[in-house]
Amino acid sequence: QVQLVESGGGLVQPGGSLSLSCAASGFAFSIYAMGWYRQAPGKQRELVAQMTSDGLTNYADSVKGRFTISRDNAKNTVYLQMNSLKPSDTAVYYCNAQREANPVIDYWGQGTQVTVTS
Repeated sequence: QVQLVESGGGLVQPGGSLSLSCAASGFAFSIYAMGWYRQAPGKQRELVAQMTSDGLTNYADSVKGRFTISRDNAKNTVYLQMNSLKPSDTAVYYCNAQREANPVIDYWGQGTQVTVTS
């Protein structure tokens, strides 16, 4: 059974930091690209950051220089370090696993709320 379990969300003031974790199980973690997406109220889900199985990263322009994605294949866990948070970062953050070969398969976590407010 595939599971992606996010943790680490919460309430933080502007300029603060949060670290998200996503513990994965039930699939071959090391051969999947792992990513974080977010969805704010009334908006579409968007890519925040992704790391391929080879360690290549891709970030949304809005978070470059502030967020860092990393993964630990030994622990089947992906992380998102978020610094200099802004109110516009407020959203539900979802962990994603994407198989890097055909057929492409996507798995999603249940989401964790991040709220940035003074």
